Amino acid sequence: MNEHEQPQNTNLITPEKPERRDFFKHSAMLFGGAAMIGLVPPGVRSAAWAGGSEGLEKTDLKLGIIPLTDCAPIVVAAEKGYFKKYGLNVTISKEASWANIRDKVAVGALDGAHMLAGMPIAATLGVGATPKPTVTGFAMDLNGNGITVSEELYERMVQADPEAMKERPTSARALKKVIDADKQAGKPAMTFAMVFPVSTHNYEIRYWMASAGIDPDQDVRLIVIPPPQMVANLMAKNIVGYCVGEPWNERAVEMGIGRTIITNYEIWNNKLEKVFGVNQAWADKYPNTHKAAIMALIEAAAWTDKPENRMEVVRIISQKSYVNAPEDVVKMSMTGTFKYAKELPPTPMPDFNVFHRYAANFPWHSQAAWYITQMLRWGQIEHPLDIRKTAAEVYRTDLYRAAAKELGVPCPTVDGKTEGSHKSGWTLEQATSPIAMGPDLFFDGVKFDPNKLMDYLKSFKVQEMKVPLKALSKLNP
Repeated sequence: MNEHEQPQNTNLITPEKPERRDFFKHSAMLFGGAAMIGLVPPGVRSAAWAGGSEGLEKTDLKLGIIPLTDCAPIVVAAEKGYFKKYGLNVTISKEASWANIRDKVAVGALDGAHMLAGMPIAATLGVGATPKPTVTGFAMDLNGNGITVSEELYERMVQADPEAMKERPTSARALKKVIDADKQAGKPAMTFAMVFPVSTHNYEIRYWMASAGIDPDQDVRLIVIPPPQMVANLMAKNIVGYCVGEPWNERAVEMGIGRTIITNYEIWNNKLEKVFGVNQAWADKYPNTHKAAIMALIEAAAWTDKPENRMEVVRIISQKSYVNAPEDVVKMSMTGTFKYAKELPPTPMPDFNVFHRYAANFPWHSQAAWYITQMLRWGQIEHPLDIRKTAAEVYRTDLYRAAAKELGVPCPTVDGKTEGSHKSGWTLEQATSPIAMGPDLFFDGVKFDPNKLMDYLKSFKVQEMKVPLKALSKLNP
């Protein structure tokens, strides 16, 4: 699988300006409470964080990012002075691939980084690399990805099952018929791409395909390509589709070479997407520095999530040193709309990018457990393990709570929750004060109960598990 950069096509078509009114109207209601950072009285915060470096073990940090819109909390924390507010001098390093992020954090070349939600888990377990205990005390965002296919494949899917292609969310049923037709004709398997073997994108495209009976390890070829290189590879016809974060779906749409079939918000409403990851040894050596970084990131995420700030966020992250994409492309999802196809008008999708509301920054053990079930499902974990224990060791809710307490930010008092039970907004009462939450449905209607892990693992009709369920059951009663 190729993780090296390939030449990028920069011949872009400038998109039309989307309507942002629905996003601002929807979001304004969510930010009306006193939970927002900006309304917390300054006296609530500890004097130790009043812009100085008292008590910090390390003040100069180098943090890695990948050029995606959800790098925003780290970039905003640097550009708007939140890191400096807490005594930190941060340099941001734009990395070419997730493998670079993993390896540089592992060896200490980066103090911490923008990471895929599954990366700290995989690093700790040694999935795909030498084991290196890694933790997160801050989740960067919810949602933000999409599955895009070439115009040619889209037309084949419409011809194969026009009714399925009219549904929203769109299933992979039509794709299954195209794959079956190719098999009968003796054609080679089609090639799709995702960004990293333990990425949210890998599990999303697999989940979407498997729900229609497609085996992503047998029926298609699934390869790794860094996010900024997806569009060039689709244009070159090296791949027929991919799952990636923004702005790389919208860029293909605006160039007229691809159509987004489904977003990951539709696959699973408000799924944790990226995290801020550091080595366990680093966290142990620099606890005050780590706490200061998390506090700065919480404030930056809250600022980023406010609708009135989104266009400034777009201008900041679009710069060459960060995402390096046209503002008109970046703003499509960041301002609450999404275009599935070039000829279609933007669709209101106010929760496509969520950076703070819905307890978005809390590292839920339940969501970590779901990622571990997917690593087991697809054969990435080959030995029995205690799923709940591993989730708690990597997703450090205690670190988030300590920082949130300093800031006076409402925080969950439970570590996990059932996923797939709410089709609309709801209120989390098990918190320091009630928190407004968003929908959490899976598109196939399945529910995930972290207290019934074995039932969930046994339910997979398409899977490549290498660990016997009997052995897992002993550690996960």
